[in-house]
Amino acid sequence: MLFPLAWIPGPVEWIMIGGIALLIFGKRLPEVARNMGKGVVEFKKGLKGIEDEVDIAGTQPSRPQIAYKFDPHTGKPIDPNAAPPNAG
Repeated sequence: MLFPLAWIPGPVEWIMIGGIALLIFGKRLPEVARNMGKGVVEFKKGLKGIEDEVDIAGTQPSRPQIAYKFDPHTGKPIDPNAAPPNAG
């Protein structure tokens, strides 16, 4: 029989894992759980900050068009009173 690649522990295995963790960590187990909880909270805060930045960036208008004083391709001065080349 071939074993599946993704093994999921059953109830008996979870009890054994918990017992081993209790033996290893003992009195420090509440402290370890507290630190893990703090880590999860910090991770969620970080995700929330990224989501907020994305939302803000999505609602802001795009950058305004730059009014060049010189043609960026030729370097010649642009007449501010002249009609744009695409108008008409």
